[in-house]
Amino acid sequence: MSVDDYLAETHTTARLETFCDGVFAIALTLLVLDLKVPSADLIRTTPDVWLALRHMAPSISAFVLSFTIILITWVNHDAVFRLVNKASTPFIYANGFLLLSVVFMPFSTALVGEHLLTDHAAPAVVIYDAVTAVQAIGWILVCGTALRNRQTKDVKSAALLRENQRNGYVALAIYSLLALAAFWLPLTIAIVTTALWAYWLAFSLRSRIVRDEMTSH
Repeated sequence: MSVDDYLAETHTTARLETFCDGVFAIALTLLVLDLKVPSADLIRTTPDVWLALRHMAPSISAFVLSFTIILITWVNHDAVFRLVNKASTPFIYANGFLLLSVVFMPFSTALVGEHLLTDHAAPAVVIYDAVTAVQAIGWILVCGTALRNRQTKDVKSAALLRENQRNGYVALAIYSLLALAAFWLPLTIAIVTTALWAYWLAFSLRSRIVRDEMTSH
């Protein structure tokens, strides 16, 4: 019996989902560890506290953005797992590749928070958008392996996975171009990236509400 046959016969996606949820939780926790409370040794007055917090603004903004990205990724990941009914070896490794982009997010977040408002912000923003482009590749692989191995629950689920895969290609193109443009316009690209994820958050919430209303009727 092959590994794929064994997985198909004896495993649902429950254990894989549990593992992935743990990775998402760790990534979210690592994000906040980079937010350091201003040192008491440097604080003499209340204005000093406000000044220190103002200096932390890029780090706090990067934290909020990355938290939003990981949250949206987790929500979409949960939605994908509702469309499949079994695991396969390629599907497991595709999920691993997707998780790679998730666990790398705290590093790129810290980089942006530290360097965004400096004269050498370009590498930080380039890496940040490159990570989101890699994440898009992860989505393409996850959806593609599920479709190729016929892991979807029904025809409608397969259609939704194909749509998600197409969205992955669009995201890959967008964030690759943003990463390239960030070499010359890092601050502008950081703003555009934030605006795009704000849109994805609103779109994700709207899609979730519509899906819940459809399943309740």
